[in-house]
Amino acid sequence: MIDDIRKDAAQRMRKSVEALGQAMRKLRTGRAQPSLLEHLMVDYYGSDVPLTQAANIAVEDSRTLTVTPWEQKMVAVIEKAIMNSDLGLTPASAGTVIRVPLPALTEERRKDLAKLVKQEAENARIAVRNIRRDGLHDLKELLKEKEITEDEERRGQQLMQEITDQHVADIDRISEEKQKEIMAF
Repeated sequence: MIDDIRKDAAQRMRKSVEALGQAMRKLRTGRAQPSLLEHLMVDYYGSDVPLTQAANIAVEDSRTLTVTPWEQKMVAVIEKAIMNSDLGLTPASAGTVIRVPLPALTEERRKDLAKLVKQEAENARIAVRNIRRDGLHDLKELLKEKEITEDEERRGQQLMQEITDQHVADIDRISEEKQKEIMAF
């Protein structure tokens, strides 16, 4: 029973760390990355779909992304979606290819992005701690129902804390790497 609680908590914590990693990939650094646009939704024949299902996103050079729609008439729709996004990018179409130049980040914008990274990391830490709290609650319930002994509960609490510490360290590592990447010139 303790093993099931531990496995469930570890799996849920791993998902929290993965969610943080996905959120970090969406944040803009100085380099062009297709993941910057992948989450954008475009109107494709009346339904919203991710940009990757309506076009190919590629890196032309370190500061330019190219978006090649599958269909010619999607060029204007994709351009509009990029313009209306909160990314602050201005696309330029050249026939069937849309070029998205990435302007250099200002020092102020870098600091704002670093704060955002810290905030996302803290949200992930809170999620991991909430999962630990749930696991500890489950252990207390088992003890209350006399399904485990006090020693087993203490051992379970130690295991839960070790798992939590490991995942919080992963979150800190991801956060530090992203902050260094953002602040690099």
